[in-house]
Order: sequence, then C-alpha cells, then structure tokens
Amino acid sequence: MFVDRIKVFAQAGNGGRGCISFRREKFVPKGGPDGGDGGRGGDVILRADRHVDNLSNLFYEPIIKAKNGGHGMGKKMHGRSAPPMIVKVPVGTIVWQAEYPTSNETARDGLAEPATTAHQASISALLVDLTRDGKEFVLCRGGAGGKGNVHFKSSRNRAPRQYTEGEEGEQGNFLLELHTIADAGLVGYPNAGKSTLLREISAARPKVAAYPFTTLHPVVGVVEFPGYRRATIADLPGLIEGAHRGLGLGHEFLRHITRCRILLFVVDIAGSEGRNPIEDLANLRREIDLYDPTLSKRPWYIIANKMDLPAARENLEALQHRFPTVETAAVSAQTHQGMERLSKKLEKWLAKVPQRQAINPGKTDTISFGN
Repeated sequence: MFVDRIKVFAQAGNGGRGCISFRREKFVPKGGPDGGDGGRGGDVILRADRHVDNLSNLFYEPIIKAKNGGHGMGKKMHGRSAPPMIVKVPVGTIVWQAEYPTSNETARDGLAEPATTAHQASISALLVDLTRDGKEFVLCRGGAGGKGNVHFKSSRNRAPRQYTEGEEGEQGNFLLELHTIADAGLVGYPNAGKSTLLREISAARPKVAAYPFTTLHPVVGVVEFPGYRRATIADLPGLIEGAHRGLGLGHEFLRHITRCRILLFVVDIAGSEGRNPIEDLANLRREIDLYDPTLSKRPWYIIANKMDLPAARENLEALQHRFPTVETAAVSAQTHQGMERLSKKLEKWLAKVPQRQAINPGKTDTISFGN
C-alpha cells in the first residue's frame, strides 16, 4: 500500500507528579522533607529517513502517543523521564497543523456528526518541511515533571505537604503529506511508456503492462552518470484531460512533481493509442498549468517515445515544428533505441538548473477525509 497523505493525532507524554515525603531515619529526628520531582514526559519526534518511501506505517497507527514521565519518590529521587517517541517518515514529508470544528461550530453548520469525527479539516499552518535525511522535528513536546515537597520548605514551613502535578504534554491533529524529492519528473498520458523508460535508464522496476494505469503510485529511480554522479527520476501515474479537477489517477500525485527541477513530458510519438502526440503534449501542459501555474514555468523537455513504430518520424517532425524551442529526445524504450543519448541529454539538462526543493503551500487549504 502506498500512502502519501495521512491525518494523525499526536500526544506527548505528561510529566510525572512530585512526591510528598519526609526523611525517616534512625538518630535523625525531624529529618525534613525529601520528596523528589516527577520525570519529564516523552516528546513526539518526526525523523526523515531515506529508507522509508511512504507513510503507510502511520495508516495503521494514526494515533501517536508518547509515554508519561515517572512520579517522584522519597529520598529526593527524581522520577524517570520518558523516552521520546520517534516516528520515521520519508524524506520530503511536509507537516501541517490541522484544525477541526468545535462542537458548537458543528451544531451550527447542521452536521450530524460530532466534532471529533468531522470530515473537514482546515489547514492552518505549515510547520516543517523535512527535506534532508536525518532531519528531526519535535511535533509535540512532553510536559515537565511536577515539584516535590522539598521545594516548598522554608523557615516558616518546616514540614510542607505541597507538591505540583506534572504538566500535560502537547497534543494536536496534523496532516502529513509526502512530496517526493526527485531531480526530474516523468509526465505523460497512460501507456506513453514512462514506466518502461524508467526501467531502461535506472534500476527501478515499476510495473509494466499492456493496459493503462498500470502505475498506481509514484516510483523513483536513480540514474547513474559518469564521474560517480547520479540523479533521481520520478515516474508518476498517467494524467488525462481534466486531471486538475480530480479526473483519473494522476491528479492524486501531481503534488510529487512540485519539487522536480525539470519536467520530462513523455509522448507516444507514434500515436499507437489513437491520439495525436501534439494534442497530448498541449493537454499535458495545460493540465500542469491549471494545477499550479508555477510548474508551467519550470524547465521542461520532450521525450518522444515509441520511435520504432510506423508514423513516428512524421509525427516527430510535426512536433518539433510545433515546439521549435523545446529540446526533444527521440527514443524507443522498448527496443533501447536512443537511451544512451537520452542519458547524456538528461545530465546536460539537469546541469542547467540549480537544486530546487521548494513547495507551494497555497495548494493545500482544506482536506476532506473519509470515515
């Protein structure tokens, strides 16, 4: 199961309470107070890990709770501090603060469900973007431990019976979104040959079949260049016209190309699916622009696939005439034709563009969750 968006509830541990205790020892009359402090509650920490590729671990455990701190004890013994609850997430995970309507707001809106099960979550703030392996973020801080009665003794209060409870740990609802970090993104219609292309130029093994929508989630492959250089390429599920409105499968994963430095539009140059490759490219460009106008301004190139089929040469000339300023790589992923030239061109294209890992927070405002 591939999960790239998940709602979670996180709660840090509460601090342990302080202790009321008095020293009782032979030959030590009126030993005085010796109650220890409570331990600190555990934090909830998110850690980016390059060995994790999606958020499926949180799908089965969406409630994250850290342990409470231990209570203080006599002889001024401090309670045990709880260990942090460390949750590993993929590199590229974005954390949003999620807010839900209160009971009054729910009743006023005429919703039959209580506030705790409301489907609508409004995203109020971007908390962190975990773009580096090993980067950590404290999602909820644990509560401090309470004070024992030893802290309340004075010249007037020689036998204090006061103590304080531990502080409550922070808690809240959060939305975690994965924006895949890749140098280049493969964008195209179903059956354009994106998965076959990725299998040829990298060690990734996405599913390949003779029917559309065989790719159900993004797949990232690593391309090796001379001089021990490498680049990552993301294969996205096929887009169709109207994807920006939620049609097809690709709309669910368009967010994964927001970090790509360049976009590679893969077209079936032979028109083997009964479509015009020039119209396909124009539709893809339009869908990208309607989803996020900033993406249409990003450097992009054309990969004309299926050059081994009839009518490919004629369609390639028409495509280059329609987009004369856009560099094009003519390949056939099935027969491995032009793959070495594509690898060299890819290295050159990426060298022109600086590193980019920016996101567009404005794309996420209200998220609907099912039951």
